[in-house]
Amino acid sequence: MSVGRIIEEMTPKLRGWIAYFKLAKVKGIFEELDGWIRRKLRCVIWRQWKRTYTRAKNLMKRGLAEERAWRSATNGRGPWWNAGAPHMHDAFRAGYVARLGLVSLQHELRRLQSLT
Repeated sequence: MSVGRIIEEMTPKLRGWIAYFKLAKVKGIFEELDGWIRRKLRCVIWRQWKRTYTRAKNLMKRGLAEERAWRSATNGRGPWWNAGAPHMHDAFRAGYVARLGLVSLQHELRRLQSLT
């Protein structure tokens, strides 16, 4: 399934979840959840790029230098580790998933709390 499709399916659930917990006064938990969701999406992307060549080529397309892209693609680590690694952070900033339509729990919480 494409990342766009995953985000499309997650958005109503995230909006409903944050609307339910809008009275919560803890901001740290929502920061952690936002980060975890972005990392999980980067993990999905890494798994979709099954071959080393594909990973290196796509990392280069996302702006990484050729040497760094090849080192990252051939590091032998798992998808979860790579999703949290600096090369994936540099390739997929938080703004990338926001442009795809991912709802930020923090921003949504602030918006809902300002309405009440």
